[in-house]
Amino acid sequence: MADSQDPVFQIQRVYLKEASLEQPNSPAILLEQEQPSVDIQLGVEAAQAVEGIFEVCVTATVTTKIKDRTVFLVEVKQGGIFEIRNVPEEQMSAILGIACPQIVYPYLRGNVADIVNRAGFPPVHLAEINFQAMYEQQQAQLQQDQAPSIVTSA
Repeated sequence: MADSQDPVFQIQRVYLKEASLEQPNSPAILLEQEQPSVDIQLGVEAAQAVEGIFEVCVTATVTTKIKDRTVFLVEVKQGGIFEIRNVPEEQMSAILGIACPQIVYPYLRGNVADIVNRAGFPPVHLAEINFQAMYEQQQAQLQQDQAPSIVTSA
């Protein structure tokens, strides 16, 4: 029998929270022969829903352009609900910033590829992400932003 103080980490649900597709310059831009540029932005957010239950969302924004004209813009937010209990406070940030996004991200990748493909374009396959490196970089940036600045005058 499990002790009531044992750490708990369980996936409750993974779901598509939000998805949008825009093709503002169709159909004319679809006749262009030039290869579009692709810009991909990723974000992670976490929030406590109720005691011991957290929602973690990974968001991708994929923008393709030919010159300054948008071919398509896809925004997808993939959510996950996780039960996390009896975990030391100093570990919670890493769990929410690394472990949970690693679980949610493959679903996001699949949904982005599917939406782009259904829009009539070759699928965009998002690269694998090292969420630990991303998390560590964000933590280093936070520490740098919070460090007291020393001002010297000559």
